[in-house]
Amino acid sequence: MIEQEALVICADAELATVQAVRHSACGSCHAAAGCGTSLLDRFLGRRPLRLRLRNALGVTAGEVVIIGVPEGSMLRAAASAYLGPLAGLLLGALAGRHWPLPSASVGSEWPSLVGAGIGFLLALRLVGRYGRSLAQDPRFQPVLLRRGAPTPVRVALG
Repeated sequence: MIEQEALVICADAELATVQAVRHSACGSCHAAAGCGTSLLDRFLGRRPLRLRLRNALGVTAGEVVIIGVPEGSMLRAAASAYLGPLAGLLLGALAGRHWPLPSASVGSEWPSLVGAGIGFLLALRLVGRYGRSLAQDPRFQPVLLRRGAPTPVRVALG
């Protein structure tokens, strides 16, 4: 289970809305100055992630909780997001290369390019459908695991 600390924004008896700040490993990497991921992270900023989860722990607004996502769902999502479009691109290029077109001269690369583009776009659509089906499957939903450490209260002394 992949765990993340989150803050409960609002909660009722059935659902809790939590907000988690996305963390990256860029702060601990020595190549952060020349890395594209680090640059994008600084440019786009870290937007908080809001989730509506089943309130199995009976948490209330203001509490810190630990949420979890099964490793299998992250592995499936990552594999489909990266490998699906790559496979579509390669299979489309191969199909375009071997597709008999009357106007394509021998050695022409445009049928491969068109096939690669079509295969890539089809794979993106399939990956999107697969992602939506995973998002609806309760086995792959994030869950409230436990209450976290309470946040320290800051008191202004006057």
